[in-house]
Amino acid sequence: MNVYKLMAVFYLSLLLFFPLKTSATSWANHFVVWNGNMYVVSDEHVQKVENEIGAVTKYSDMKQYGGNFSNIYPKGTKYFTIKDIDTDIAIAVETADGEYVKAVNDGEYTYSKSMFSVLSYVLWIIGISIIIAILIIARKGSWS
Repeated sequence: MNVYKLMAVFYLSLLLFFPLKTSATSWANHFVVWNGNMYVVSDEHVQKVENEIGAVTKYSDMKQYGGNFSNIYPKGTKYFTIKDIDTDIAIAVETADGEYVKAVNDGEYTYSKSMFSVLSYVLWIIGISIIIAILIIARKGSWS
């Protein structure tokens, strides 16, 4: 088998066993993340807000991120405390029209980078390195 056929087989096997991952995340609720907790956004309007406590730092409806992330509100959307309600229970989120909606604490936000995605990048780097090594050996003529 010549070098080019070997490289083609190797490259195709990489594609079969380690495909590039393209996916979209699907969520049951619209939410914001603050202080490590996920707050599910409700339809309930809030009249009495107090202190600003944070803002959305990353928005996506396709991928999961860490930090003050939201799958509905754009970066910069502000969070506030609600008068007489502890932030462990709920917070207020300022909407685009300047009103506030209640977001109820649904527990800890469990974000972690996918090990599959990190592993696939490492394997791609190794595969490309092997292909480059095969090309170098073939050019030197030490392979027949």
